Amino acid sequence: MDMQYEKLSFEKRVKENIRNYTIRNLFSVEILTEYLTEIAEDYGAGILLADRHGEKAVIIGDFAGFEPDAVKEPEQRLRIEGRIAGHLYVSYEKVAAERRDAAEKRIGTAVRLMEAWGKDAYMHREAVAFIDELEIDMEKGGRRNKYSAKEDVLTGVFNKNYLESRMQVLDRAKVAPVAVINVNINDWKFVYDNFGVEKSDSLIQLVASILLKEAQGEYVIGRIDGDVFLVLIPMAQEGEAEAYCGRVQAACHSYDEDDVLAPSVAVGIVYKTNVEESLSDKLSDAEYEMYMNKLEIKSAPGYQERVRKGLQK
Repeated sequence: MDMQYEKLSFEKRVKENIRNYTIRNLFSVEILTEYLTEIAEDYGAGILLADRHGEKAVIIGDFAGFEPDAVKEPEQRLRIEGRIAGHLYVSYEKVAAERRDAAEKRIGTAVRLMEAWGKDAYMHREAVAFIDELEIDMEKGGRRNKYSAKEDVLTGVFNKNYLESRMQVLDRAKVAPVAVINVNINDWKFVYDNFGVEKSDSLIQLVASILLKEAQGEYVIGRIDGDVFLVLIPMAQEGEAEAYCGRVQAACHSYDEDDVLAPSVAVGIVYKTNVEESLSDKLSDAEYEMYMNKLEIKSAPGYQERVRKGLQK
């Protein structure tokens, strides 16, 4: 199937491509087995999870001689993006009568959770693949510069122009949600004024390396001003952006490999949740949130002493 942007929108793509996914594509079978085993052992139930064609993926308990029949109505069906992705069969033979209702309710909740997990995994994978394909199409059509033109020379992250083009791609692809994160280096000018260009550039490079190290492969990271970075997380899961920023700030705070540099960043997180919104319209909101965070950080006890440690040498 041709998945080029001009022929198939992201919305249509996710409706079509789910038919190509199996339980093993959507989940870690090992983790899923552990999760379902806990439920089965709590109630004494047997659980068998098969994909939509009847292939067994998880078996807990005695299902010897049992063959899933995708035509017959199973106990539960897993639906992802409106399509059946799997069948859940439950044996209640060893479940105490007084616990049957509770077991059924627990299984129902598990199905809803698995559907949510599966959808998150599916949407994430499809968004990453779709954006990659759009970029290939753009390159073939001669609508972007060579790869080297993507990078900020000092840091190796994306430069502002390329970052703007990626924002346009995400907007056109109607990808949502997208986390928009403004990252600003605290007191970069202090380092520049007191220790010169070399040290201030080293601080920028250090922060860029931390942003890259703590990121997942699909994160879009660019430098949009001297001491300002922008990070985009397509199809961000709940809490993902906050966890990422927490790791970045913790890594900055724990850095102690230089007598002068004491990296610290302020972050502002906002979300594009409506496909009709523009990512560029979210930048000022992210910047505002960053400034609120900066005020909090710079007024914290011990901050000024840490930043100025180089003056004491």
